[in-house]
Amino acid sequence: MSETYLTFLAYLIGMLIIGIYTYRLTNTLSDYVLGGRKLNSWVAALSAQASDMSGWLLLGLPGAAYASGMGMWSIWIAIGLATGTMINWQYVAKRLRRYTEIAGDAITLSEYFANRFKDRSQLLRVISAVFILVFFLFYTASGLVAGGKLFEATFGIDYSTALIIGALVIVGYTFLGGFLAVSLTDFVQGTLMFIALLVAPVVAISYVGGVDALFTKIGAANPDLLDVAADVNFVDGVWESVGTLSVVGIISALAWGLGYFGQPHILARFMAIRSDRDIPAARLISVIWVVITLYGAIIVGFVGIAMFSGDQALADPETVFLVMVQTIFSPWVAGILLAAVLAAIMSTIDSQLLVSSSALTEDFYRTFFRRNATEKELVWMGRLAVLVIALIALMLAWDKDNTVLGLVAYAWAGFGAAFGPAVLFSLFWKRMTGGGAMAGIISGGLTVILWEYTPFELYSIVPGFIISSIMIVLVSLVDQEPSQEIQDEFEQVKRPLQQR
Repeated sequence: MSETYLTFLAYLIGMLIIGIYTYRLTNTLSDYVLGGRKLNSWVAALSAQASDMSGWLLLGLPGAAYASGMGMWSIWIAIGLATGTMINWQYVAKRLRRYTEIAGDAITLSEYFANRFKDRSQLLRVISAVFILVFFLFYTASGLVAGGKLFEATFGIDYSTALIIGALVIVGYTFLGGFLAVSLTDFVQGTLMFIALLVAPVVAISYVGGVDALFTKIGAANPDLLDVAADVNFVDGVWESVGTLSVVGIISALAWGLGYFGQPHILARFMAIRSDRDIPAARLISVIWVVITLYGAIIVGFVGIAMFSGDQALADPETVFLVMVQTIFSPWVAGILLAAVLAAIMSTIDSQLLVSSSALTEDFYRTFFRRNATEKELVWMGRLAVLVIALIALMLAWDKDNTVLGLVAYAWAGFGAAFGPAVLFSLFWKRMTGGGAMAGIISGGLTVILWEYTPFELYSIVPGFIISSIMIVLVSLVDQEPSQEIQDEFEQVKRPLQQR
């Protein structure tokens, strides 16, 4: 266990060193929240995907595959997420990069909406920032829960103590270095996550005797675990078949892909990439990374069924990767692979803290209280906001009964429904108005919040996305046509780079 401690310690020190190094490179608010738009293809791609996947990639998804086999939360959700990633990079990234620079050099999603529709009342900006803060509190809390489970399962540290330790480290380098620290650490963390989910499944399959032995052992636990259409529940260490996976269940799993279009921490990477010429390479890197890591995580869950069933069944499915790694690898290698879990957690929380910080600083503090604030003042205000948001998220994560996947699903749906349609329509429909954007954001976000109180099993992002899209179209058509300035700007963004 001492080797694992040393591996974790070395990793944490490395992350803090990056934060200290980037501290001297952060002089303006644009540097702090977008890194001065200097990210190359590799850093932008791995930063986007590492901040996207979070601790649920190595805890929640393997746990879902362990609990349900090839049913809803494994094969289907991976298809939805891989497809969403590809479409987001293919169609959204380049146009959003151009639009945020042309439309007043926007550095936050809220500012982009305000500039895109020339909203001088700033109401659209405030409403966007409010929804960002609300859903990011739950998203950040999910990462802290994952960190608590990691330290508790690995070192036997009390859950509450583990939460505090993880929060201090993450806040430390985000506080110091801002976006550059987050992006560079995300690059390291994304690489580590990729290696872990490439190595662990291969070694684990060999450990259980090969592919044939793997399927035989899974079938012995419950044959329906091998059926992509079967609905299986894991209850008290036993896999129970409950019938055929419903159409609603499949749609809900695939619908996770819709969430990509509205995730502020992913969209921020599109805004920060050095040039739209770097996007094709970043897209290729991202899609390869996502496909391999998603299916690597699923295989970990499948192998977990073969390794931990019967009397050895896990009490908490979300610990399957943690227990597996410590079972089949030496302490040194296990320490590196477990650091990948910490990397997944940290790579997302830091991004969420930063986007939330920019919402408070740029969309509230400078807009309403200190319009003439110096860049130095804004950077320190951003750092203070990181501390405040982290403290609130820590309070939300304090309940040990929270699940990583449950918190992520709620926040993912909230962002996808509130901002996904607004982003897509704003980039591709010239007739869209500020009123339509506001109606779409409010209706999409509220649908997700209120859907939790309905008896329907359909994932809330589906009705939220549909209702938001309908409201955008209806209100925009009723509104007065956008001004000539807005339409000219839209056409400018559409033109190829060499023509502008």
